[in-house]
Formats: sequence, C-alpha cells, structure tokens
Amino acid sequence: MRAGYLIFSGLLGKLSLKQLPHDPLTIFGASLMVAVPIVIAIILTLTKRWKWLYREWLTTQDHKKIGMMYIIVAVAMGLRGLSDVILIRAQQSLASGNSHGILSSSHFQQIVSAHGTIMIFFVAMGLMFGIINLIVPLQIGSRDVAFPFLNATGFWLFFSGMVLVNVSLLIGDFSATGWLAYPPLSELKYSPTVGVDYWIWSLEIAGIGSLMAGINFIVTILKNRVKGMKLMLMPLFSWSVLGSMSLVVFAFPILTVALTLLALDRTFGMHFFTAGGGGNMMMYVNLIWAWGHPEVYILVLSAFGVYSEIVSVFSRKRLFGYSSMVYAIWAIVVLSFIVWLHHFFTMGAGSDVNAFFGIMTMIIAVPTGVKLFNWLFTMYRGKLSLKTPMLWFIAFVVVFTIGGMAGVIMAVPPLDFQFHNSLFLVAHFHMMIVSGVLFGYFAAITYWFPKFFGFKLNERLGKYAFWSWLIGFLLAFVPLYILGFMGATRRLDHYSASLGWQPLFIVAAVGVGFIILGVTFQFLQLIVSIWQRNRELSGRDPWSGRTLEWSLPTPPPIYNFARLPEVSTRDAFWAAKVAGLSDDRPYQAIEIPRNTPLAMVIAAGAFCFGFAFVWHIWWLAVLGLLIVIVTIIYRSMDEHPTYLLSAREVELLDKSKFAKDAVS
Repeated sequence: MRAGYLIFSGLLGKLSLKQLPHDPLTIFGASLMVAVPIVIAIILTLTKRWKWLYREWLTTQDHKKIGMMYIIVAVAMGLRGLSDVILIRAQQSLASGNSHGILSSSHFQQIVSAHGTIMIFFVAMGLMFGIINLIVPLQIGSRDVAFPFLNATGFWLFFSGMVLVNVSLLIGDFSATGWLAYPPLSELKYSPTVGVDYWIWSLEIAGIGSLMAGINFIVTILKNRVKGMKLMLMPLFSWSVLGSMSLVVFAFPILTVALTLLALDRTFGMHFFTAGGGGNMMMYVNLIWAWGHPEVYILVLSAFGVYSEIVSVFSRKRLFGYSSMVYAIWAIVVLSFIVWLHHFFTMGAGSDVNAFFGIMTMIIAVPTGVKLFNWLFTMYRGKLSLKTPMLWFIAFVVVFTIGGMAGVIMAVPPLDFQFHNSLFLVAHFHMMIVSGVLFGYFAAITYWFPKFFGFKLNERLGKYAFWSWLIGFLLAFVPLYILGFMGATRRLDHYSASLGWQPLFIVAAVGVGFIILGVTFQFLQLIVSIWQRNRELSGRDPWSGRTLEWSLPTPPPIYNFARLPEVSTRDAFWAAKVAGLSDDRPYQAIEIPRNTPLAMVIAAGAFCFGFAFVWHIWWLAVLGLLIVIVTIIYRSMDEHPTYLLSAREVELLDKSKFAKDAVS
C-alpha cells in the first residue's frame, strides 16, 4: 500500500488535494468558472448542437470565424478582469485604518496580478487579433490569410493559455508578484507556491500563439494584396496592423526568452536572475520591458488604424496626411524599441543613460502627435456625424491627450523618481491603454458589426454605454492621479485613516460602478439589436437582401471574393461605386482550407506541457511535447489540406439569393 501511494504521488508531482481553494471568494470564482462551461454543455446537448459546434467552429480555418472566436474569448476574459477590478476597488475603499477590507494581502496581490495579466494578454490582444482577422483580408482584397492553419493554431494556443490562467482558480494559486513578475520576488525563495509558474506558462503558450499570428499577418499583407494595390494604396488600418505585427515578431521572442530563463531558475535551480547565485535581476527587468514597451504599441497601433478609418468615414472626408500617417506608424515602430528603460529610471543607471531614454520618450510623442493632428484636420470642416464609433474616437482624443501629457511628465527622470511605483503611474497607464486600445476596439466592433452580421447595433443603447464608460473611467482614474501625488503606491491593500485617502478611493469605486453600467448597456445593446432585427425580418431569411460593400455580400461568404477586384486608387471601391461600374469577368475556381482538429490537438498538447511544468508532472510534460511534435509532423504530411470550389459553384453561390448557402 505504501509503495502504491508513493508511485501514485510520484505520478502527480506536487499536485494534491491540499491545493484545492479554501478562500470563500476563490471558491466562488472557481465554482462560477466550472458552472459556465457546464451550463453551455447542457444547452448544446439539449439543442443537439455539438456536431454543429465542432464542424462549423472548433475545427474551422476560416479567418472570419477565428476572429469571432478571439472576440468571444476576449469578452469572457473582460468579464473576469472586471470582476477583479470590483474586488480591487472594494478592498481599497474599505481597507482604511482598523478595517482590513474583504481580502487578505496575499489574495489581493494575486487579484491585482491576474487583472493586469488577463486584461493585456487575453482581452486587449484577443480583441486586436479578432478584429484583424475579420477586417485585414477584406481590406487588402485577399480571399484568405496566408497561413490558415498557422492562424488557427495561434488562436488555440491563445485559448490554451487563457484556460491555464483560469485553472489557477481551481488548483493552487496565482502569482502575487504583479503582472510582470519582477525577481527576486518571483524567484522560488520568495514565491514558493505555483502561482508564478502558472503565470509563466500561460504567457509562454499564449505568446507563442501571438508570434504565429504576427508572422501570418505580415505575410498576408505583404504577399496577398489584390492586383494593383501597392503599399501606399493600402487602407490605414492595414498599415497599422503591418506595423503592429512587425513589433510582435521582434518583441515576443524576447518575452519567450525572459519567461524561459525565469522558469529555469524556478524549476531547475539555475541562477540567471538570482544575485546570490551570480545572476542579475536587472537583466530580467531589461528583457521584460524590451518586450513590454513595444507591447503597448502593438496594441495601440492597431487601434490607431481603427480610428483612422472611423474619423474619415464619419467626417465625410478623405483622411488628412495619409503619407505622414504611414511614416508616423514606422517612426513609432522604431522608437518603441529604444524607450524601454524609462520604466525603471530609478535603478541607478546614471544620468547619461537616464537622459538618453528620457529624450527618446519625449521624441516618441512626436509621431503620435502627428497622428492626432491629422485626425483633427480630417474633422476640420468635415460633415461630422456623431454616431457611436465617432464618440469613442472623440473620447479617445481627450483622454489619450491627458494621459500623454502625464507620460511626458514622467519622461523627466527627476519627476519619475517621485511618481515611480505610485498610483499616478497606474492612472497614466490606464488612460493610455483603455482610451488608446479598448475604446478603439469598442469603436471597431460597433463600426464593422453590420459587415459581419448584416444589421446595425442599437444606436441609443450604444450611446448610453459610451457615456457610462466615459464618466466611469474618468471617475475611476482621475482620483488616482491625485492619490499618486499624495504618495499612494500601487498594489496598496491597506493604508492609515489619517492619510485622508479613503474618499478618493471611494470615488474611484463609484467610477467602477459606472463602468459596470456601461458594460450592462453594451450587452443590452446586442440583445435588443438582435431582437429588433428578428422582428424586422418577420420570419424571412436573415441573410437575404444583402448589401454590396467592398464588392462583398454582407455578411461575407466563406471565400470572401467571388471575383477578385483590381485596385488603382486608394479608395477604389468608393470610386467604382460612384462610377456605377459592373464586373463581367469570368468566375474562377477557389481553393478553401479544409476544417481540421489538429490545431486544437497542438494546443491541448501545449496545455498539458504547461500544466505539467507547473506541478512537476514530468511524464505529462513529455506526453504533451510528443503530442505537439507528432501532430505537427502529421500535419506537414497532409496531402489534401484544401478543397476546390469550382468556378460554376462560385458563380451559383455568388448569384444565390441567400448568401448563407455559401457555407453548405
């Protein structure tokens, strides 16, 4: 019996029943995480939709469906991130003086770390890749992305990393070291539990998926553009994506190296970052920010592209300064790699190094300013239409400018010594990322929603959501600037009542309440819009009566373009629409990638590998790695990865009254 117990324990590594959650809030979160998939599974079983889900979505290589799955995962993780915010603000509002709030210090630090990790890696990145998948191939006149299987694998690795983050709610705990896990706090001596390991491997897996997506979209934009579309004829969104994906390809390998070295420190007792063993913790900080600052622009550049599309459409004018906007994108791409040190001016690098990086930080504001002024000049004397996407843009201009001015202040090293590690920094970061990224993707979803579903979102509820978000966001983060001036540090879970900080924390908590109201309106907007659409159709097929924009039906069929267009101007489809040109070219056969479960299998193997390293289950790590390797080899030997849609079938589908039949 004793021998059997030892063998069984060896098979499970460090895993045991003691690792199940004991904290009531964690148990509630874990229960909710388990309950949601169970409810979804019951619904699918009752409606007999498992086969449909598997064939139409889980095994798809269609970039449009993959884009929608990215967005669905990002929205789900956004709700998880919002629940973390509620707990953070509740704790900071209540934990003053003799009151210690609702969370222990350790649990609070885990929630703060999880919030930052989830919002950057699994919300912002998910929304970005979702929108890119949906829009870029259509903008450049491509029937598909360059590497459909790589695209699907990238998504499922992203999904696998997301699952691993959330498993920490069920078994073990999460990192309590902040969202970037600086050593020595993240070393095994100071973080002996598995929390940092969960953080490492979830980001490692999702990061490799992001790298795959970056390679895929660079090749798609450079090689799959429609005939006649030279680079300087591309839409600004596609230019922004090209800049963003270039940053992904250069920056994410740095993240992979940094995480791998930290994992080797923790798992095998190496000392890359432990000073006592001959390592240097500042090497990690340099590596993580050499990835981290370009990451900010990876997210922001794509949103900038969205704003460029929206401001032109809702001003009824051509975008002002197209060429300068393109040059500004690439100036940001280059400069983003030489400003990382401003994140740790206080490390003692010396006045010369600090001065160089301070100057570079100020200079990178110049191309960003160029873009802002070009957007404003586009609006000047335009016929403005203040629809919801345009409101998101205007809010971005105001909030981003305020946050940018705070950033320029912090670019001065002596001032950064005062504000470093304070809530002033937290307010600045959120004003840049939420306005520059989240507002942009909200605008994009609202603007392009009709392209993919054939109907518009309810405008009134959209405006209610916008105003709730804007008011809530300002209430939530302007007080943090003031608290930062007063000396409040980030990740603060308790403070003295004599400091007088509690009223400002309460105001910030009220702001979160308004944000929750905004999210509620966004869900109501979707529900009401679907209800109104179904009522209007009165039983008719919802895909009929299609509109022709971008020379495509709405929603677009699986093959994107029945006949590939030719481009000679920057606004080719607008020119063709005005001229009333017709296309009488013959139809051609189209190759379409076959559905395959292999991308899911690779992601499952990667998940097993990551989970095994967290708990030191070495046989499972070997098995997971073998699954990945064997699946990749098997895929490389597949002689029939696509099927052919004949020219006659394309013609019939294109002329069909119901575009929905195109998927059959």
